[in-house]
Formats: sequence, C-alpha cells, structure tokens
Amino acid sequence: MTNPFAHLLEPLDPQSPEHHFYNLTKLDDPRYACLPFSIRVLLESAVRNCDEFLVKRADVESILDWQHTQTQSVEVPFRPARVILQDFNGVPAVVDFAAMRDAVKALGGDPEQINPICPADLVIDHSIQVDFNRKSDSLQKNQDLEFDRNRERFQFLKWGSKAFRNMRIIPPGSGIVHQVNLEYLARVVFQRDGLYYPDSLVGTDSHTTMIDGLGVLGWGVGGIEAEAVMLGQPISMVLPEVIGYQLQGTPDTLITSTDIVLTITKHLRQVGVVGKFVEFFGAGVAQLSIADRATIANMCPEYGATAAFFPVDTVSIHYLQQTGRDPEKLRYITQYLKAVGMFRDYSDETQDPKYTQVVGLDLGSVVPCCSGPKRPQDRVPVADMKADFQQCLGNPQGFKGFNVAADRHGESVEFQYNGVDYSLSHGSVVIAAITSCTNTSNPSVMLGAGLLAKKAIELGLSVKPYIKTSLSPGSGVVTYYLKESGVMDYLSQLGFEVVGYGCMTCIGNSGPLPEPVVESITKGDLVAVGILSGNRNFEGRVHPNTRANYLASPPLVIAYAIAGTICIDFEKEPIAVTGEGKEVFLRDIWPTREEIQSVERQFVIPAMFKEVYDKIENVNERWNSLVAPSDKLYTWDPKSTYIKSPPFFEGLTRELKNPESISDAYVLLNFGDSVTTDHISPAGNIARTSPAARYLTSRGLTPREFNSYGSRRGNDAVMAHTHTHTHTHSNPFPCVCVCVCVCADSS
Repeated sequence: MTNPFAHLLEPLDPQSPEHHFYNLTKLDDPRYACLPFSIRVLLESAVRNCDEFLVKRADVESILDWQHTQTQSVEVPFRPARVILQDFNGVPAVVDFAAMRDAVKALGGDPEQINPICPADLVIDHSIQVDFNRKSDSLQKNQDLEFDRNRERFQFLKWGSKAFRNMRIIPPGSGIVHQVNLEYLARVVFQRDGLYYPDSLVGTDSHTTMIDGLGVLGWGVGGIEAEAVMLGQPISMVLPEVIGYQLQGTPDTLITSTDIVLTITKHLRQVGVVGKFVEFFGAGVAQLSIADRATIANMCPEYGATAAFFPVDTVSIHYLQQTGRDPEKLRYITQYLKAVGMFRDYSDETQDPKYTQVVGLDLGSVVPCCSGPKRPQDRVPVADMKADFQQCLGNPQGFKGFNVAADRHGESVEFQYNGVDYSLSHGSVVIAAITSCTNTSNPSVMLGAGLLAKKAIELGLSVKPYIKTSLSPGSGVVTYYLKESGVMDYLSQLGFEVVGYGCMTCIGNSGPLPEPVVESITKGDLVAVGILSGNRNFEGRVHPNTRANYLASPPLVIAYAIAGTICIDFEKEPIAVTGEGKEVFLRDIWPTREEIQSVERQFVIPAMFKEVYDKIENVNERWNSLVAPSDKLYTWDPKSTYIKSPPFFEGLTRELKNPESISDAYVLLNFGDSVTTDHISPAGNIARTSPAARYLTSRGLTPREFNSYGSRRGNDAVMAHTHTHTHTHSNPFPCVCVCVCVCADSS
C-alpha cells in the first residue's frame, strides 16, 4: 500500500533531487511544534514507515496527539534505524539467526534469505578480564588470554560476520560498545535508500542510552526484542511521558561530569522516572560538551528512565567534526534537522516543548561526590565520605549498612605482600579502576586523571602495590591522547597501566585479587572497598571480596587509591605524606579546569579519531588470522559448551498449529524494590559450586575453563543450569530466572 504521508516527501537539496525526506513541518499541525524533540523522532519513524499494516495512520495521530495520549497507556509501533549489540547478548542473537537458517532449509526454503533487515553492529567488548595489571605488557597478556578463553565464540562471530548481510562485527580490542557507537558508529542522520531520516537505535545493553547525549534516540532492550527489530519488526511501546530536565547555572571549576551525573541520578530517582523519557533543556546544556552529555545519558538506567535525550545543537555538530566525520555528512545532518524542526538552540526558550513535568538542577549547586556503597543512586558528597562509610559499617544490613558490631570498627589485619608488611581494615581500598563507558569516553575527566597523576608523581606519591589498579579505556583514541599529552607515563607509574579495551571491572571482569589480600579480608571479615569510574556498584558485581563499592570520577579513583582508604576527609586530612615529611592534600594535586581544557584543545584532535577508526575493523591481528567456517549454514559441534543450536525450531512445520490456551498460570517469583536484571541475569564468573559448574564439569571442563556466565549465553544448556549467586536474594526456581537471563541485559 502507498504510504498515506507520501505527500510530505520532498528533496532536501534541489541539487540532489534523488534524495528525499518526510517534511514533518508540512503536516501543518500546531501540535508538532509543541512536541518534545524525542517524541518527534518517534513521529518521524511512524510517518516514514506508515503502511496501514504494521504502522497505521492512527498510530501517527496518537503520537502527534501526545499531549493527550501520554497518560492513556497508548501503544504505538517504533521502527529504530539500527540495532547495536555487545558480545554477551550478541552471541545468542547470532545463534538464533543460524538456527533460523537451519529451520528454513529444513522446510525447503532458501536459508540465505535469513539476514538482518535492520542494520546491526556487534562490538566485542565484554570478554576481556583484568587478569594482569600494573605491568607494561598487561594489555597484551590480557588480550592473549581473552582469545584463548573465547576462541570458539570469536570463530562463531567471525563466521556470522561473513555469513549474514547487514551485520557488522567490530573485533575485540577496539573499545567499549557505547564509546565506539558515540565516536564512530553513530550516523545522527541516516542517508539510505534515497531517504534522509533520524538515526535511532535499540541495543542489547542497558547503557545504550549513552548515545542519547549526541542527539540519537536509543535505549536498551531484551535480546528477543532486538532480534525482532533486526528482522524488520517494529517495537510496540507505550507512548511515554517526557520529563523536561532544565539545566541552569555554571558548575564550579572543581566539578567533573561524574559529579553532575551522580547528582542527577539521585535527583531523578527521587522524582520517579521509570518508564519515562527524560529530555534535557535550558541554557546550562549549552555549557556541557557532548562527552559530558553522554556521561549523563549513560547512567539513564541508574535513574530509571527509558531514555535521556539531548537534542542535536551546534555543540553536537562540533563534536562530529572533532571525531573526524565527513564534512559532507555534517552538511546534510544540519540541513535535515533544521528542516524538520529537530535542531535545538538551548538558549532560545521559544523552542522549549511542552513537557509532562519540568524539574531541574542549578549546576552551580553540584559538589564533588561519589555514590555507594551498594547502589548508584546513593550519592555521597566527598566531604561526607568518611563519616558516611563509618555510619554504614554499623547500620543494619541493607543498601546503606553492613551490620558490623561497633567494637569491630577499628579492626585491622596484618599481612605481607612481596616481602613488605601492610595492614587492611574496614574501608581499605583494594580495587581502583578507571573503567566503564560512563567516564572513559570523556577527555576532560581522563586528562584530569592524567594531570592529577603527574602532580602526584612529581611530589613523590605512590599507590600501595597490593591495590589492584587498572585503566581500561573506552577506545584507542583515549590511549592516543593520553600518550600524546604526556600523562600516560605518570598514570603507569601509579599502577594505572592500560589493561584492555572493553567493559572490564564495571561488568565484574575485575580478575583475581592478590591471595594475601583475599586471605586478610576473609580472616578479618573486612568490608573492603572497590573504587571505580563505573555505573554499577551492586554488592557482588565488581568483585566478591569488595562488599563496598563506590562510583567516582577518574581523578577521584586515583585520589582514593593513593590514600589507600575511603575513610579520609580530603579537606582536613592529607592524602599522603612525602618522604621528607611534607603533608600533601588533594587540593595540592587537583588540576584546574583551565589546565584540563588547555591540554584537551591541544591533543584531542580529529586526526586521532580518523587514524584509530579507519583501521578499527582490521587492526586486531589475532582476529584477522582467526580462521572461521565459510559455509552459509553453521556446522554445530555437539561437543561445544559455548555454542549450541537452540531447541526453538524443533518440530517446526509450514502450517501454523492452533494456539493452546494458557491455564492455571501463577507467579513463581515476585521480587521487591531494587532487584534488577543485574541481580538475576548471569554475567560474572561461574562459581565452582554452582549448577552451571557441575554441568560443565560433567562435560569434562576444569574450573579454570569455566569462563563467565555471559560468555556461555550461546549455549542454552548452560543457561538452564544457571541460577543467581548474589548476596541480595536466593532463587529457588532456576528455570524461571533462565527465562529472564537469556533475554535481558545485565551490563
């Protein structure tokens, strides 16, 4: 059927009449100008894809009438422009596609007809672990071990990259999926099949929302939803309310984007934005870089919203220039977004849409802060960290309590490490990781960490050798500018060597702690601390031996690593004492915003991004040399414990069977507040006493070969032997969690 909105089609540029766009402003409907910018993206998708079958004219009207329908639980279809996956959830998606090909062939069809219809990018970033650190060869050793552990999975993915059309796979060692998406994969505006339209996406990772900071609408979904989109189906979604978040004022010179996002996270948790879009506006937005906005959008799952949208403005276009995008693309991106009323001027209040509710933040009120010890929304000002942790020690067991008896608060355990005597106590830092997509994409905080390290080294400060320090940049560009600016050497001297490019400590791939440290923590039943620049800090996620975990900016990660404890008041107590007896305070080594900006302007340049991303799909030599099958049908290995054909298509016939009624169904598990997919979806290492471990042992594997739950999602038999192992709840019905685990995101 002809699209009923075909009359809206017109050329964007008279010089290129073959390229058209749907000009929504020619709807001549005053309601359009009042819509939030994020809802305009949903509207454009509905208009462009209207076929009166999957997307109907009534759906377009429902979106256009958002001011009234937003509170009526109206469902509308949305067809994203693309899909993004990481390897933990990407492998089972490719497994399903491979199984579909087998099923089509068994029914007498052409298996090569099975391909993603919607473009899909899969970034391999969740497999690498921090097995080695503090040494210059840590990166190479960790990457070698990653390949040794995951060779079979990687061979399967490489087969998929060749077998399926419309699917691109970014090799391991390239970076974190969300940073690669931001710096390289994002189109902002698509030019495809003779049409211009907004870039949009869904992803199999909850922090897909990071791309919202660039003005690309996206959010995380389950694996089944993502596969449906890949097969050309729209997502059916309840038209969301949109909370307008107004940013005003100017942040203090000591404030980082991490401080801002942790403040916003706590605020929006209090407001209540679950199931809603958040859209940022106000003069304060224009002061934030795209990296700052992406940091805020990244933690959208932590404050509970579906999406956290920053409409495109001139700062967005400058970022695209900085990251080496084609000037011709920048021209039509700007021209298109202005033509359809989706280009934002944050200083122009007449552009402000009508939101469901407006809340806001004065950026001048933000103070340095962390979040923890067990939840991202539990913000603690740095000035209160010492007192807050000491109070948490004695509080009843809970999100802000460890139930440690008062007479045990001062306990410590002596131990030796490399022949030197040390001691651990409650609050001792044992993991300090600059990690995660949240912060490593932001040059200001990464260079800030490097400049702090430089000043610390120049004053003779160091980090105790038993603390597991690590630096896992979100892309090769980060390492590039850290080296070019001269700060990488200082980070290395403090123990923050590059250990890999991927989602490492933040996902729980923190690797082992030194045995004397583990023994001391266990002996003293100590509440040891992990400090990380991540987005999730649920108990048991980062490492089983760190019961307290705090989210912090990269400079603060280094500061607490130098101090060696969370129990310090940086304003009143020195971070360290030099060999000459001089007290050094945090303020003595904290870089100014002017210092950071000066280095960033000089060293974060377009040529870096172009050099790194021009070779991203071919730079990994081990990936290039990896031999994968070339057949269009995958040859399943019955002995494999990683890749297994799922049973979904067994007994499939050409004729549809009559659906059977579901009767006597009842709830098996009913969880309380703050139990998330992170708690029930398998991702971390497989415990030796778990049902999954027993299954793998029965298949002849040793514990060192178990790898992680996430790496084995391509085998439903392993998932069927999976149940949760968190400290927050037990699961007496493993099979129920499997239904959630296989489909849901855990990252």
